[in-house]
Amino acid sequence: MRDINIRATEYFEAVARLGTVTKAAAELGISPSAVSQQIRLLESQFGVKLFRREKRRLVLTLDGDRLFQTTSQAFGAIRNARSAIARQRDTRNLTIRVSPSFGVRWLGPRIADFAAENRDWNIRIDATPDFTAFETEAVDLDLRYGLGGWMGLTVNTVMHDLILPLCSPAYLDQLRETSPDPREQIRAARLIDSVKTLYRWDLWLASNRIEVTGLSYPFRFDRSSMSIELAKQGGGLALDSVTLCLPELQRGELVPFSTEFEVIDFPAYWFVCPPRHFNRRIVNRFADWLGRKAKEHESEARSLLVGHGCGFRPESGPNLIDVKPWGL
Repeated sequence: MRDINIRATEYFEAVARLGTVTKAAAELGISPSAVSQQIRLLESQFGVKLFRREKRRLVLTLDGDRLFQTTSQAFGAIRNARSAIARQRDTRNLTIRVSPSFGVRWLGPRIADFAAENRDWNIRIDATPDFTAFETEAVDLDLRYGLGGWMGLTVNTVMHDLILPLCSPAYLDQLRETSPDPREQIRAARLIDSVKTLYRWDLWLASNRIEVTGLSYPFRFDRSSMSIELAKQGGGLALDSVTLCLPELQRGELVPFSTEFEVIDFPAYWFVCPPRHFNRRIVNRFADWLGRKAKEHESEARSLLVGHGCGFRPESGPNLIDVKPWGL
């Protein structure tokens, strides 16, 4: 890097992007002659012409265009990082990125409690399946749905997912009219597919040795919140997360399909951020608060399922490794 004139490269990028030395000089806050001098130095260093003049505008040569493609990406990334760092310096902001359904159905109803404990802080929550690029984005932490193991980041388990077939009481009555055998009821059911979950119907059916000829899904959703809502309305049988629909189970709007099948139990929700972010007091506060709330919720969920007579089957990453979700 020592043989690269960074200042001249910066001036070149500005001229190439804006089209004139005058505009580049105005943006950089220096004189046009200083910009022209640096461009000449850069051309001398590379031994090629970087611009040709057409009327009153400078046009990149082939070599100039090649250099501009690289420098524009590099300086763009630097500007993004600078902006992110500047925003991060505002110590009274906490920015969280969270998987959409988990954000709406679990974090959303609880975040007011955290806000009440931290009234001096501004809280922003982005509900998106896209993971944060922590080097360029001003985000404090991700609450991710997945299998864990993201390299270079601190990854702590928040909660397990508890997966089982769920439906409304009325729809369960309809299925029981078709047959007393839960396996036959499954074959007669309208299956609701949550396409971004880690544990989908094909995997569940195979693990329970249930063969469904011509398996199809009358309903497919990319958000578990939509699958849960349709199941609550009696639209079919959803294979989904008790973590996301515990209130509906507590109110009796949803019920376990059958206690003959064990609840799939595996770690799926994670607190993720670079290790350095724990230097911020608010990140540690949120992590502690989240851990307490998650423990309370998981205890309630397990107790409710035990009360229904459900058993549990722990799973782990290797059994799910071929499934590649991108945000619940």
